Amino acid sequence: MSSVFNKMLNKTDSSNSYSSNSYINHTYQTITLTEANDILTVTLNRPEKKNAMSFEMMKELIHLAKGLKKDRHTRVVILNGAGDTFCAGIDLGDLNDPKNAAMAMYELVKPTQSIFQKVCLIWREVPMPVISVTHGYCIGAGMQLALGCDFRISAAECQFSIMEAKWGLVPDMGLTQSALHLLPVDTLKELTMTARLISADEAQQLHLVTHVDDEPYRRAQALAEEIATRSPDAVLASKRVINRMTQQGCGALYQEKVWQLKLMAGGKNRKLAIKKAKDNSVQFLKRQFG
Repeated sequence: MSSVFNKMLNKTDSSNSYSSNSYINHTYQTITLTEANDILTVTLNRPEKKNAMSFEMMKELIHLAKGLKKDRHTRVVILNGAGDTFCAGIDLGDLNDPKNAAMAMYELVKPTQSIFQKVCLIWREVPMPVISVTHGYCIGAGMQLALGCDFRISAAECQFSIMEAKWGLVPDMGLTQSALHLLPVDTLKELTMTARLISADEAQQLHLVTHVDDEPYRRAQALAEEIATRSPDAVLASKRVINRMTQQGCGALYQEKVWQLKLMAGGKNRKLAIKKAKDNSVQFLKRQFG
């Protein structure tokens, strides 16, 4: 009976935990890691690209998060960006590379979560709280990555946008999971359909941001240290229970992928959206889908 109970509690010998921290010792090309007092800081490290998210960065973030899912020691993760911007969205140059374009199409048609969805939603699965620290711009993929975290602490000058409609696309990185419990549906529709930039203060008023601070990293560090004074099991349980309150089925994630495929394949108005981003006089065709 006790063995069954132990399985229910998911007890494992400490030697089976991720004590080797191989994911921390891994050589990363697009992110850097620093650790102090069981608080891990993960920095998006493509400042020359405004930390735009490449396929390599997505793969590396997922690799890291998979390691953290087995980690029994790290108490809090802080996610920030190098340079003058948290993350300026998807790296379109990288995405449009023929090799990556084929991979992107595969990710959209496969039946499970796409890499675009996983890189944002996997942070809900790790056993410790994740705090994003945003500054500069937090738009598109960057916005959806931040929404996948447990807390968002922003510099006052940071600007936010669910940017995809500007390019004739739909958010397809797990927004239907990560934003719905934060925003009223009409507000989420407005931000998604207009793709407008909003300030950190407005983002906080809309509950997209937890705190706005002149020193956001210090504020995140203070919150992490406060959380670390509590039982790690109680913190884990709180995250699991509260996330369960807002968990949806896979249907909405599937719709993200279906509509992105339609928009990418349908083509005409999407191409016009790209042109309109540079020339506001460009006019769209009639709606192509019913």
